[in-house]
Amino acid sequence: MTTLPKTESSTHRKIPSRRDAPQMFDRIARRYDLLNHLLSFGFDFYWRRRAVKNLDKAGVGLVIDLACGTGDLSLAAARTGDCNGLIVGIDMAGGMLKLAGRKISARNLNKQVKLLHANAMALPLQDNCADAVMIAFGIRNMPDTVACLSEICRVLKPSGRAIVLEFSLPENRLIRTLYLPYLRWILPHLGRMISGDRQAYTYLDKTVETYCYGDEFVRLMKDADFANIALTPLTGGIVTIYTGEKRDL
Repeated sequence: MTTLPKTESSTHRKIPSRRDAPQMFDRIARRYDLLNHLLSFGFDFYWRRRAVKNLDKAGVGLVIDLACGTGDLSLAAARTGDCNGLIVGIDMAGGMLKLAGRKISARNLNKQVKLLHANAMALPLQDNCADAVMIAFGIRNMPDTVACLSEICRVLKPSGRAIVLEFSLPENRLIRTLYLPYLRWILPHLGRMISGDRQAYTYLDKTVETYCYGDEFVRLMKDADFANIALTPLTGGIVTIYTGEKRDL
């Protein structure tokens, strides 16, 4: 199961269940993109652009976008010249996939970006089929992180690249002091007001504060048998990009 970070937050904040996450995301699907852009002050565009830049090292033919939500990471990958192959977005939340489909059609990308309703921990894909697998802000919603990472490793070709973009907690004391009140109180309040859902953005805070990050997450990638693992903190450590490669057979 998921390893917790050694922070003051994990000692007193209850770990939320991930079991009903797809249904929760479907409830807020209509306002999801707006809230992403608003609550991140637009940094989410930058974070996704930085994540897909890692595709240039993947020898890209087939890219899997797990927990693709409304499709923003898939669209960011399709816009980069380094990704000319097929992108398959996968999610368990059907309402989010419907919105992703509309955005893909509006950009005339139906031939390059396909969508699939499936479980990221039991992918209906063959072994060694993907050149890259990416997941943005979704792996902390999986009931079992190592199971998801192992499934990513299974479907990757040898030397294929995993790209994980996820929230983390700033190590800098000043940034952390400013960020935590926003994460704990302001963000959930604004999220409830705009989405109309009392649970979703409290869930966001709790999953961010109780989830592993940094060296803890790197160890989970090692447990899933990834090699050449690297991490890149962004925006003062509010998010981190993790990359790793499937070992050669």
